[in-house]
Amino acid sequence: MPSRAREARFNRILEIAHQEGMVNAVELSRQLGVSEVTVRRDLRELSEKGILRRWYGQAALPGPRPEEPPIIQRLHENRKYKEAIGCAAASLIKDGESIFLGSGSTTVYVARNLSGRSKLTVVTNSLNVGIELAAQNNITVVVLGGLLRPTELSLTGHITEQSLKEVRVDKVMIGIPAISLDHGLTNDYLPEVVTDRAVINMSPELIVVADHTKFGKVGSAFVAPVSRITTLVTDNCADGAALAAMRELGIKIIQAEAVQAADG
Repeated sequence: MPSRAREARFNRILEIAHQEGMVNAVELSRQLGVSEVTVRRDLRELSEKGILRRWYGQAALPGPRPEEPPIIQRLHENRKYKEAIGCAAASLIKDGESIFLGSGSTTVYVARNLSGRSKLTVVTNSLNVGIELAAQNNITVVVLGGLLRPTELSLTGHITEQSLKEVRVDKVMIGIPAISLDHGLTNDYLPEVVTDRAVINMSPELIVVADHTKFGKVGSAFVAPVSRITTLVTDNCADGAALAAMRELGIKIIQAEAVQAADG
């Protein structure tokens, strides 16, 4: 498990690589305030993970990654799996509870299954989730402020993180774009990572909703170790070996049975 200092360096190195296209050990040593030996070791590890490509003390991103489709499009991708996950995950939320429901397409399906709940408080940084729950008279919806990420319709950044300090929740439920046993929960959108970590710290109970396509992927920024998850809600096509390993870590696994219906 990387130390916090090393994790912070990794994220800063990747942020610079995204901004400048290429990094070199000498300049990184100056910017990060550590030795060149430390920087070269960091670059080697990031290269071995496939996150950077490295040569002669320099490194760059491995090539242009395809941008994640906007959330409006992703709502229709793998729809039958997300519908099943949304229904199963919603059953974990009880009347009278206060929960944080994160951004993403799968969490929207969770919100759709909260209809009819009583005395529920939902805190969210997702405009989509807020809209889904707006007509539910017995659900109190708290939409956090912050910087709008247009493609995700999510709110992130300093204002969001400050707002999180003003609320308390029983459970945190989030989606995640990449889950790896070796590399943990990761995200390619670096500005969102600090917000993600602040959200995770809101409650000891972390429920992750993710369909089978998220497994085995590694994003460029570390969010949390897999062991931080208390419950994972996924579908019946998720990798069995990965799920078995997660059960060994004490994570509760719920596999929702997807109905055979056309996506879209």
